[in-house]
Amino acid sequence: MSRLDVVQLGLRPYGEILELQRAVARARIARDLEHDVLLLVEHHPVVTLGRTAKAAHLVATPELLAARGVERFEVERGGDVTFHGPGQLVGYPIIDLAGHKKDLHWYLRQLEAALITALSSWQIPAERNQGLTGVWTAGRKIASIGVHARDWVTWHGFALNVSVDLSYFDLMVPCGISGVVMTSMERETATRIPLADAFRAAATTLADVFGLEPHDLPEDRLPLHAPAVAERIATT
Repeated sequence: MSRLDVVQLGLRPYGEILELQRAVARARIARDLEHDVLLLVEHHPVVTLGRTAKAAHLVATPELLAARGVERFEVERGGDVTFHGPGQLVGYPIIDLAGHKKDLHWYLRQLEAALITALSSWQIPAERNQGLTGVWTAGRKIASIGVHARDWVTWHGFALNVSVDLSYFDLMVPCGISGVVMTSMERETATRIPLADAFRAAATTLADVFGLEPHDLPEDRLPLHAPAVAERIATT
């Protein structure tokens, strides 16, 4: 069985990990990395806007974002506007689809399947919402997905609300879906769920849907690391 290298990054700024995942993706495209990689991280508060984001869907002013300590990034992933912050599990799978199936729609459904299975460990009845990407429970959205790919190698990924402060989603129209209600594992179970438990569950189920064996990999065992990323990106 092929392996999935799982790198746990802790609580980190979005911009730093954005450059890290881009560099890992470039290395995977160049075959400098032998295995698919899953970066797992918790971010400081940040709003990100995907390729199809509409300006009107970010209802907060720059002043309000600054007052709440929220950064803002425009990125190459698909989708609209979303929030990342403490208490949310963010996963960036760098997967070479040439070794699986060259189909981005299939890939999105696999990510949804992995999250649905992970949530079942807490008896949360998660499901898809026809025509919308992401994972839902009882009509409420619990996980968002937005991806990008080049040469069939993916980056960006998913955000699972574990115990995140849901009031941050009031700063926007989440994922551009009018009237959407965001929820979290903590809200659905009325239980404080350790983020580390969600990390383990997501890594296990994601590896499983791609037929991979998960292996923990320290960040410094990657052939690149955050301090060197900016320089490496500039020369590629």
